[in-house]
Amino acid sequence: MMGLRLLLVASVFAVAGCNAPQRLSEIGRGPQLSAIENPTARPDWRPVSLPMPAPQEPVRTANSLWRPGARAFFKDQRAAQVGDIVTVLVSIRDQAQLENSSTRSRNNGESMGLPSLLGLESSLTRILPNTVNPAELVRANSTGNSTGTGKIDRSETVTLRVAAVVTQVLPNGNLVLAGRQEVRVNMELRELAIQGVIRPQDIASDNTVRHDRLAEARIAYGGRGMISDVQQPRYGQQLLDIILPF
Repeated sequence: MMGLRLLLVASVFAVAGCNAPQRLSEIGRGPQLSAIENPTARPDWRPVSLPMPAPQEPVRTANSLWRPGARAFFKDQRAAQVGDIVTVLVSIRDQAQLENSSTRSRNNGESMGLPSLLGLESSLTRILPNTVNPAELVRANSTGNSTGTGKIDRSETVTLRVAAVVTQVLPNGNLVLAGRQEVRVNMELRELAIQGVIRPQDIASDNTVRHDRLAEARIAYGGRGMISDVQQPRYGQQLLDIILPF
């Protein structure tokens, strides 16, 4: 009876640890979209602090309506304040090919003897066995060999457009962005999250910015659902892969 109780307790902890209740609630209707929320209200949100230059007085042009840095005569339509929206163009094409090989071999040999020392070598038999040879008191040998081979061949392509919200304006005018996007197709939910810091000058006239203009960029693309669930190993297998030393 005690063994059955322990089994039930272990099952409860296993179900709670693998987020099974949420998965069970989504049977027949697929993963549900998250509610729209304020990015700065998330528990994992932290304000960004970066090195800033000394403040400078704005340049004022006499008898001119043109504003330095503006791309429109009457009003700049690009994002510039907290709450403004800017579209981030994500186009990642990553290819890496690495191959290396190494071989190492080492042989060591050490010997030490005392064939003669003022005639005292004959006295060694008084403290050592009679079979001791004074000319070969110590002899040590060691051999080591190591061979390693590694190869990496990776190719990734991600092309996306995501609208991000300006969550912070730094003292030097740079903008901190945070954006999330969720798309559900049938029983599969795709999630895209992006964060980073951009310069207002890098925002194009159509209010878009390339992802390679983002400093401290954090881009995550993944999903959850039936297909993603089948492709992932079970939580127990993941745990064993981490703790098993072999």
